[in-house]
Amino acid sequence: IGLKPSLKVWMTFPYGRMDPSSVPLLAWHFVAQQSSVNPVLAFCRGDVVHFLLVKRDESGTIHVSKQKQLHLHYDLINFTWINSRTVVLLDSAEKLHVIDRQTQEELETVEISEVQLVYNSSHFKSLATGGNVSQALALVGEKACYQSICSYGGQIFYLGTKSVHVMLLRNWRERIDHLLKQECFTEALALAWSFHEGKAKAVVGLSGEPNKRRVVVADRMIEILFQYADRALKKCPDQGKIQVMEQHFQDMVPVIVDYCLLLQRTDLLFTQMYDKLSENSVAKDVFLECLEPYILNDKLVGLTAQVMKDLLIHFQDRNMMDSVEACIVHMDITSLDIQQVVLMCWENHLYDAMIYVYNSGMNDFISPMEKLFKVIACPLSAGKALTDEQVVMGNKLLVYISCCLAGRAYPLGDIPEDLVPLVKNQVFEFLIRLHSPEASPEEEVYPYMRTLLHFDTREFLNVLALTFEDFENDKQAVEYQQRMVDILLKVMVENSDFTPSQVGCLFTFLARQLAKPENTLFVNRVLFDQVLEFLCSPDDDSRHSERQQVLLELLQAGGIVQFEENRLIRLAEKAEFYQICEFMYERKHQYDKIIDCYLQDPVRKEDVFNYIHNILSIPGYSAEEKQSTWNKAMGKIEEMVSLNPCKAADMVATHFIEQIDTIIRKLQDPFLLFQFLKSMLEPRDGAQISQEIPLMSPAVSELYIDLLCQFSPLHVTEALKALEHYRIEETLQIAQKHKLLEASAYLLEKKGDVHGAFLVMLEKLQSKLVVLIQESEKPKEVLLLKDVEDTLSETIALCQRASHSLNQQQREALWFPLLEAMMSPQKLFSPAASQQYSEPLKCLTMVMLNSMAAFIALPSILQRILQDPVYGKGKLGEIQGLILGMLETFNYEQTLLETTTNLLNQDLHWSLSNLRACVTRGLNPKQDYCCVCLQQYKRRQEAADEIIIFSCGHLYHSLCLLSKECGVETVGQTRWTCYKCNSRKKGGQGSEPVSEFRQGRPSSMVQMKATSSYPSAREECGNKKQTADTVLDPQQIQAFDQLCRMYRGTSRLALLTELSRTQSGEKHGLLNVSQSSLAANSVFQNENFQLHLAPPPLTDN
Repeated sequence: IGLKPSLKVWMTFPYGRMDPSSVPLLAWHFVAQQSSVNPVLAFCRGDVVHFLLVKRDESGTIHVSKQKQLHLHYDLINFTWINSRTVVLLDSAEKLHVIDRQTQEELETVEISEVQLVYNSSHFKSLATGGNVSQALALVGEKACYQSICSYGGQIFYLGTKSVHVMLLRNWRERIDHLLKQECFTEALALAWSFHEGKAKAVVGLSGEPNKRRVVVADRMIEILFQYADRALKKCPDQGKIQVMEQHFQDMVPVIVDYCLLLQRTDLLFTQMYDKLSENSVAKDVFLECLEPYILNDKLVGLTAQVMKDLLIHFQDRNMMDSVEACIVHMDITSLDIQQVVLMCWENHLYDAMIYVYNSGMNDFISPMEKLFKVIACPLSAGKALTDEQVVMGNKLLVYISCCLAGRAYPLGDIPEDLVPLVKNQVFEFLIRLHSPEASPEEEVYPYMRTLLHFDTREFLNVLALTFEDFENDKQAVEYQQRMVDILLKVMVENSDFTPSQVGCLFTFLARQLAKPENTLFVNRVLFDQVLEFLCSPDDDSRHSERQQVLLELLQAGGIVQFEENRLIRLAEKAEFYQICEFMYERKHQYDKIIDCYLQDPVRKEDVFNYIHNILSIPGYSAEEKQSTWNKAMGKIEEMVSLNPCKAADMVATHFIEQIDTIIRKLQDPFLLFQFLKSMLEPRDGAQISQEIPLMSPAVSELYIDLLCQFSPLHVTEALKALEHYRIEETLQIAQKHKLLEASAYLLEKKGDVHGAFLVMLEKLQSKLVVLIQESEKPKEVLLLKDVEDTLSETIALCQRASHSLNQQQREALWFPLLEAMMSPQKLFSPAASQQYSEPLKCLTMVMLNSMAAFIALPSILQRILQDPVYGKGKLGEIQGLILGMLETFNYEQTLLETTTNLLNQDLHWSLSNLRACVTRGLNPKQDYCCVCLQQYKRRQEAADEIIIFSCGHLYHSLCLLSKECGVETVGQTRWTCYKCNSRKKGGQGSEPVSEFRQGRPSSMVQMKATSSYPSAREECGNKKQTADTVLDPQQIQAFDQLCRMYRGTSRLALLTELSRTQSGEKHGLLNVSQSSLAANSVFQNENFQLHLAPPPLTDN
């Protein structure tokens, strides 16, 4: 609000939803912003402080704008400006918070409860006048302390009950000294550095220009660093392990080095500070080691001569030569003894450092090459293998040459621009020297080029290729380029010391250079012809693949333009370079000839299938090219099948399925044809069956089965089960021709002739038993018994599959001959053989009888056994074990049947009990009036009127329900439906009365009672009698049906009915199960019958 010259409201600001006990606070202060100074009003109530800037424009108009907001986590009772950048807040817990206004950072917190601050409660509550103030003013008075706190000249005065306390900000020196008194040197240095950089908050006493402030703070920091160094030396533990002393100085010395470098006072660091720390040998070592990371990060480039010398000696004494090398290449070494450093580097194999010293210290780029060449040239010229150290030197030499030719310094940085042309010329002149300075008479010409080519031809040529790319506009460099190419040709072509791979690398390099549009090189074409004849020499079998690969790279690099193509193909064919032939044929689009290249190449033979598939499948090839490839593949089909039948079958199924008959005629070898058809017709892992295979003639499948009978008869039955497209009659003749009984039985069964299949399997079993009898004295009886067991299992499985669709007489015609076949051999064994075979055959016979008992009645089985002439002569003891086993099985099944019956009876009893409890339970109405007429149910309407209560709780008069058409006459009784529930469902379910079985209890279940208030004694007697003789009405029957449907599986009533039919006399007459109709239709003879032994479902009680 402005008061002068007239009253005017400049801005309104809402309180918002504040705590009524919060103290409202206002505080003004002048704040410098940009080039002007304006007042800022801080307004607060609660935990949010709002800053409002008041500004006057040129016209004199006052503007009030919102600035930042300060959100706090405590309730304020006082707000005080201590200067334009810092405010001091007092919360309700009497804690002072020093806040930086710009960053809103809390700088310090001070507890002032000991001040015993004076509050203005008595004045706000007006205790002297009897407290006649508003409730709001009284609430604020609890925390009001307006007159107890004031600020002046950067000081804040707090009025206590016994004293006055003054709070002020320390100046920057006092803040540092305060930390130093507590021996917090690292914190003091960090705070001083923040003053130096101008990042500190609430700074007092540091004024003037920024540079002057930095000088003042830097002087103070240097004083602190010397104090810190003195303390580090004094506090060093005199006794104990050396590790303890090292750890002590590792915590302190890096701090000194770091701040000296930040202040850019290396003169101080390497003179006074280094001398002070050198008084302790451990501190000196730690100081030298901590310099390494600064040197590697290029933060410390120059060292004094003494420190550098001590550093190298220190690392050398501790065998840390890798650190020495890493430091040297990052330093200015002009202050060092270069000869001494070079000697040290050479003795310790520090080649990077040695090269750096030569280059940086003396601008000498050739001497390092000469030194390295001397080491690797001798063993290479003598043909000896290089050591690991020599290989490292050779690799460094190649990289160094590459850097020099590219204008880069080794190992890092760049060569000065004014030296780049000079360095390139020096390196070229060095490489093309005719002899070395100290050459022996035996030295060959161009030793340096020769040495590099012998060391690593490919990498040296790559270095030259990268260099030649920068020679486009440099005439002198182009001359060097031609000169080097001539030398390369002279050294490698006229010398037999180089391998075909090395010569090939040279001509590949030349071909790439000649293929460039701006090429200026000249190479005699005769040389390319000589290289071609050298690589394609048919008399040289050594390094065949290497020579072929070199020639292929040469052609792919553009060297093909240097050769006559027809001559190249002839030479490649003679040398058996099939990849070269493929390359040439592909250029001419003669794809059919490439098939021969693959088939003749022993390494890539099986790749021919993928190649043919790609040609015939991938778009981009003309119809003539695809047809020629297709014809060539058809002509080579027999060779490809013999190569890999599986891949050939996949190819035929994809591209040649229509010519399958022609392909079969071409395959003359029966076994090869068998392998091919097996791959075609039988599924394999990773192979997809073509959709065209089912369209093939059945004769193909039958031919395969015929071949399978010849070459793999044991797998015929499996193949018959897997295959589908064959004729049964023709296939059966094939199986019978090869006397494969199991396959014949399978086909007969598939045909529908179950008895014929059984006779075949029976014949096979009998033949196995005859062999067992004849070979009983030999040691092969174990294998023979296994054959008998397998054949018997297959025969039993056949009988079981067939018995489900046969009557009792037909079943006996299957099972009894099988029983006789198993029992008859037991009579023919000699006494010695009987001891060996009696038990195994009895076990097999019991297995058969157990399977047989599921389809043939036990009395019939016993009768058939006792009618046997052998056992009818009083030798019942011989089959005692057999009969006892059958009776034991019978007892087990009888016990299982009784247990099942008891479980079903208990289940049914529980269901019926639950149903009876459900249908006889009383119903509780929700209200005592009719839901239609809304009258009390006791109110009499007519004599015949009854009360009807539904399970949903709704109550009606019977006449009211009839008026709403909610009663249906069925079989002399009335079926009622709830009017309210039915009316809700009519919209979605039609107008038919709907029963409410979706609830846990059927809602159509009702209780009726006459409405007469004075029933007669006869009626009461009749009602009691009717209640006693409860009969299920249609609604109750419907509820019972729903309860039955809650149980999944076969009906319990159906099971009990069958049990009562089959078990009329409990245990008496249980052997009368031989009736055919009962055995055929009983659920106990059904293989799919399952017992659902689950707990009963939960119902609503």
